[in-house]
Amino acid sequence: MSASERLLDKIDTPDDLRKLDRLELVRFSDELREHIIDEVSSNPGHLGASLGVVELTVALHYVYNTPYDKIVWDVGHQAYGHKILTGRKNQFHTNRKYKGISGFPRMAESEYDAFGVGHSSTSISAALGLAVAARVKGEKRKVVAVIGDGALQAGLAFEGLNNAGNEKADLLVILNDNNISIDASVGAMKEYLLDITTSRTYNRFKDRMWRLLGRSKRVGSKAQIIASQIESSIKGTVLERSNMFEALKFRYFGPIDGHDVMHLTRVLEDLKTIPGPKLLHCITVKGKGFPKAEQEQTIFHAPGRFDKCTGELIKPSECSKHPLYQEVFGHTIVELARQNEKIVGITPAMPSGCSLNIMMKEMPGRAFDVGICEQHAVTFSAGLAANGMVPFCNIYSSFIQRAYDQVVHDVAIQRLKVIFCLDRGGLVGTDGATHHGFFDLAFMRNIPGMITAAPMDEVELRNMMYTAQLDSVKGPFSIRYPRGTGVICNWQQPFAEIPVGRARLISEGSDIAVLSIGHPGNFVVDAVAALSARGISVMHYDMRFANPLDEEVLHDVMKKFRKIITVEDGVIKGGFGTAVLEFAADHGYTPEIKRMGIPDYFVEHGTQKELWRECGYDAEGIQSAIMNAVSSPQPAVGSRQSS
Repeated sequence: MSASERLLDKIDTPDDLRKLDRLELVRFSDELREHIIDEVSSNPGHLGASLGVVELTVALHYVYNTPYDKIVWDVGHQAYGHKILTGRKNQFHTNRKYKGISGFPRMAESEYDAFGVGHSSTSISAALGLAVAARVKGEKRKVVAVIGDGALQAGLAFEGLNNAGNEKADLLVILNDNNISIDASVGAMKEYLLDITTSRTYNRFKDRMWRLLGRSKRVGSKAQIIASQIESSIKGTVLERSNMFEALKFRYFGPIDGHDVMHLTRVLEDLKTIPGPKLLHCITVKGKGFPKAEQEQTIFHAPGRFDKCTGELIKPSECSKHPLYQEVFGHTIVELARQNEKIVGITPAMPSGCSLNIMMKEMPGRAFDVGICEQHAVTFSAGLAANGMVPFCNIYSSFIQRAYDQVVHDVAIQRLKVIFCLDRGGLVGTDGATHHGFFDLAFMRNIPGMITAAPMDEVELRNMMYTAQLDSVKGPFSIRYPRGTGVICNWQQPFAEIPVGRARLISEGSDIAVLSIGHPGNFVVDAVAALSARGISVMHYDMRFANPLDEEVLHDVMKKFRKIITVEDGVIKGGFGTAVLEFAADHGYTPEIKRMGIPDYFVEHGTQKELWRECGYDAEGIQSAIMNAVSSPQPAVGSRQSS
């Protein structure tokens, strides 16, 4: 078929889609799937999840009157087909690119994006809010929450289900059940859904009952009510337990084939006529329609560039010998665990992303994937620590925000030795605002007793992990590090203790002092080297700790320098630079202090280099700031200036 004959070329909005004959939806779904594969193979993004919901996406927009009717996607990386169908087909080549469209649903981007989502498990609560608002306003709009990729594991999803059943809101929850998040799903919920989907007796019975329940035009009739009661009782008997969703006052339908677009449209049309909270259980295959993505689901969650014909991954032309920070963590925790039998590893559904899978393979009894449950991960770690273990709780910086209460109440107040390894600290790149690690330096340093550290390189990461697990170090310890590669090839060096709260001198200088924390210290090194050729002398300290600060170094620097620059890969407001300002104020120092880091707005998506440049703290930005500071007049003695 030539490109000019494609149905997809004629479809720009759901209104166009609804003009198709129902029989054409199968062909259209195939074309949509191929379009996603074509685009993502050359412009990397989240592939597997979007391929798995192609038919469901088509059916939803075919049956529901979007955007008046609302569809909330959860997790957000299921939504590529949705974006292409809702006016962004010609922009999709800019997906996740700097100044292009977002890789996730975003309310500011389209009226079809009913609710923004980057983190998982929010859809049911958000959709319930939309449905209740519609009821209060007397609107007839329908609301659908599509929850998948393991997102039903999280506590927030259960809270939403519980409240929705009680509210009796007109809400449809579609469970996209593919038995995987990024890595394989874990936990009792996974086993429960597996029981439902694999019970032959129940499914044969369900198929017969569906003809009565789902096809009856006399919705609410006595016959249908009786049939529903019979179905509910037999579900419990066959599965040897009650149906959890119906116990939460949801009418449960399914499981059905989530790739049969014809059947999906008929089922959704029937469900539109049934009031109240409903749950439709769809069985799908993550990566559906692309063999490599079906076979290697974790890799093809977000595979990077690949050959769309063979599925072979295309490696970057310049392969760095420097390891990813996450790989350094993964190998280092195994080394430490061999030496210290108390060490255990915990992650909320990100074993491959954070490289805890290395420990899970070698020491399966001492490494735990708890599912998409950050709050539980923290309190579970606290419980382990309370009984004498040394837990390394690895959570992405952006996701630890969801468990801040547990960090404070369950760990810090009780002075428990939980070591937080916060991956993806700072600007992470193309995932954008929902995934950047903006805030952890600021909110961790303000917790009493929380040691807050950030390594400048791979060796420092290893040594911070080593230091944190020593018996001499008490209480909680936070180590944050960025996405991407480090700077040292020979990083597997012998462990060395880092005195807590002790900075290290990187370069001597006399014109200005730069205090950095974390990976951006490497940008400072590049800037200082370039400025040295111009005769500008810079003293540079890698501070390493935001709490406690190295007060000896700060006293020395503030006595010697009238101008100081701080650099961090975190939000300026309340972060490391603010800690330096507070120190100056508390001790009566009045230098001119310029803070560099993430400004006071939500930075969008782009490559890390593009975003570092936008925020002004790449090597060139730091070099410019130093030159401007050195060339400007010295502040008068006794004055206090800061930015």
